[in-house]
Amino acid sequence: MAVDRLDTRILRLLLERPRTSVREYARLLGVARGTVQARLDRMERDGVITGTGPFLSPAALGHPVLAFVHIEVTQGHLDEVGEALSAVPEIVEAFSITGGGDLLTRVVARDNEHLEDVIQQLINLPGVVRTRTEVALRERVPHRLLPLVESVGREAARRG
Repeated sequence: MAVDRLDTRILRLLLERPRTSVREYARLLGVARGTVQARLDRMERDGVITGTGPFLSPAALGHPVLAFVHIEVTQGHLDEVGEALSAVPEIVEAFSITGGGDLLTRVVARDNEHLEDVIQQLINLPGVVRTRTEVALRERVPHRLLPLVESVGREAARRG
């Protein structure tokens, strides 16, 4: 689904002011409330908008350690291991990947000892051959989408 310039303006507001009402978005954009609501509904339906928050901090929830665990899986067992990962609460994301390993997980932990316990739990899952762990030291670029939205908006303006 291609987004146009108005869509990107709406998305920017959603990112910058997520708790603002649709009525206020419409006022800020100078368009009808129904137009904004229709655009939001369409972008949700088309999968551009995938959630509404809130965004939580694992560190504030007592899990300040962040690690990326690469998991190598026995051939033919990727789906089973992927399903088993969903039962581990410390795994906040998991992706099938190419390159060094079959799965990449983002894991949070209370401390290094807890991280080791989580890794041991992963190693013991049926179908897991080995793991490789990288501990994050400091976040350099926080999760963000606004620069991408702005780039898409510039491209939409150039096209249209």
